[in-house]
Amino acid sequence: MRETLKHRSRLGGRTRRSSRLLRGGFAIVSVCSVGVWGAGLGAGPAAAYLPSPPAGAPAVESAPISLVGLSPALPSNVIAASSSPRSRWQPEKAIYGTASINDIPLTGADGTTIRVNEIYPTTASGQPAPGRFPVLLTMTPYGKGHGGASKPGTAATPAAGAVTGGANNYLAQRGYIEIVEDVRGSGDSNGSWGLFDPIQQQDAIKVVNWAAHLPHSDGRVGTFGPSYLGIDQMLLAGAEGKHSPLKAIFPMVTANDLYRDTSFMGGLLDLEFSETYLGLTGALNTVSPLEDTLSDPGLLAQLAGIVGDHVAGLATYHAATTANILAGGDEAYDGNYWQARNPQNVINRVVANGIPAYLVGGEFDIFQNGEPLNYAELQNAWAGRSATAPMRPGQKTTGRYQLIDGPWEHLNGSSVDVDELELEWFDTWLKHERTGMARTPTPLHYYDLGTGQFDETATYPFTGATPTRLYFGAGGTLSRSTPPATATSDSIIWSPIGAPCSRSIDQWSMGAVSIPVHTLGLLAPCADANNLSLIGPWTTSYTTAAFTHPTALAGPITATIYARSTTRQTELVAELEDVTENGTSYPLTEGALLGSLRAVDNSRSWTADGMTLLPYHPYTEASAQPVEPGQMTEYQIQIFPTLATIGAGDRLRLTVSSTDTPHLTPLPAQLLQLAGGIYTIGRSASAPSSLTLELLSPGAP
Repeated sequence: MRETLKHRSRLGGRTRRSSRLLRGGFAIVSVCSVGVWGAGLGAGPAAAYLPSPPAGAPAVESAPISLVGLSPALPSNVIAASSSPRSRWQPEKAIYGTASINDIPLTGADGTTIRVNEIYPTTASGQPAPGRFPVLLTMTPYGKGHGGASKPGTAATPAAGAVTGGANNYLAQRGYIEIVEDVRGSGDSNGSWGLFDPIQQQDAIKVVNWAAHLPHSDGRVGTFGPSYLGIDQMLLAGAEGKHSPLKAIFPMVTANDLYRDTSFMGGLLDLEFSETYLGLTGALNTVSPLEDTLSDPGLLAQLAGIVGDHVAGLATYHAATTANILAGGDEAYDGNYWQARNPQNVINRVVANGIPAYLVGGEFDIFQNGEPLNYAELQNAWAGRSATAPMRPGQKTTGRYQLIDGPWEHLNGSSVDVDELELEWFDTWLKHERTGMARTPTPLHYYDLGTGQFDETATYPFTGATPTRLYFGAGGTLSRSTPPATATSDSIIWSPIGAPCSRSIDQWSMGAVSIPVHTLGLLAPCADANNLSLIGPWTTSYTTAAFTHPTALAGPITATIYARSTTRQTELVAELEDVTENGTSYPLTEGALLGSLRAVDNSRSWTADGMTLLPYHPYTEASAQPVEPGQMTEYQIQIFPTLATIGAGDRLRLTVSSTDTPHLTPLPAQLLQLAGGIYTIGRSASAPSSLTLELLSPGAP
């Protein structure tokens, strides 16, 4: 059945807690919500359980808490599959203690003072360990805190500040120097912060060069960290040159395209990014220097200048960006601002610079769409192909670029216990140990939401999948039957409010709903079964007949909707669900599209057998065009990818709605254009609304 989904790894493996609980990234929401989690954090995931879901539910609904809870453990088979089958590498024991030097001032790209912590290996007496070691750098905008000390052979505990991306003693105790940098305008560094400002990469280049020349450095540098810290790595690896000391990166839960993956979905503003994330970073940038001064009085003389710079950033970036977007300015579109910050635009340079990358992603992560694209683009660039093209079936791949994509939200993906895997990765590329990681035949490790197993494969889209088109039909059906010549339709109304509880709310709040509830041993109503929560005059659904055999949805998905609107703007949201034999539904993935940004760039879209699998919308101001009221218009909605086996007897349901509040928030001018809209969805030969997906089984109805 599967040509490249070669091996399946069952859940299991290590249960050791990660030494980097909630390491940074956009997971900053969790830092401010810790009080909500209460005893769940104190008890830890190992003490929790998930109740048994209804019979026939997808496996992810009953996955062990070690996989879906905080600090989830990776199955040992997935770690083994990251290397060649003949690998004999084993992680060494902790032989060093650690000590730190905090708030080292360095000169940034334009003379701005950038401060870092250095955590270095020590002997039993606390002296710097003899010899030279590779250096690992992490760059955080959330405050690096202050490094601590540990003794040889003790458990790997996080240094202060590890919650927001600080040091990892596990690696330092095994022969690595670690550098934790406050990016400019954050923590204890001077300057004004801006989201992935290009000058941050110029600062980091200086830090890399400084780190490579430390007295106990061997001259080789790697980077690690999740989310913002992972995106920073990609951008840095693209900004460096071929002969840089930077030799390997390990980015976790990392975007491919900041406009599409972070701030907007289908051209619609993500509430969580604009109002929540920008507000939290602004607050943190002013508070962190005050907190650090309490433990480092040496900063007191610099405090006024640091805080002054950070406060200035509130006006120059936070307030200005928010105002620009809400007013429908240039930053509300995918223009120069976002293009200058896109990891996708540096993929070719990362590969040309010879820098290997191990990626970790989540199928319910906010970067769900971009993570497999990062993998495919790195593999394509290595193979000398167009980076943005779909991978070819049977394409030659390399273990230099790998991805684990698990059943995680953003907070879970940020805190996956990858200590052993990171050690093997950096031992490979920085210490030149023969681990076999470059020769794995399966560099793509993708979790199947339906079976509860990781599929070990190589290409994305998945080789062996069959492009399939299912048409909307009378009575809410979804089938291969071509629509009739006679015009038929369904209608929905635009609504400023929708279901108060849905998977998207949990996903785009990074798991802030499901993780604490699951940790307490309960099902999360906003993240698990949807049941009737999406039903209303703003929705209509289309459901397949029961599947005759287990059938896997594999990769990108597109809902092509033909609709007439009474207004000059439309908002369409498409959610895909697995419906079990008892009628309970489980959300799998969704997509959305703002009608005025419906233009498609066919040269960048993925197609197969005359079907569009992944439509590429430019989302530029130049591509925007109003909807013509009363005219039947085609909307190609990109639904984020998934790998989910639908069990025999289950059905697949597509729910089309006109709202996804509070996750998607139309801008004020868009709200005026949307108000009062009635959408008539066509399902005839002249308006053949349909769902296009790739299936890995003959069992589809």
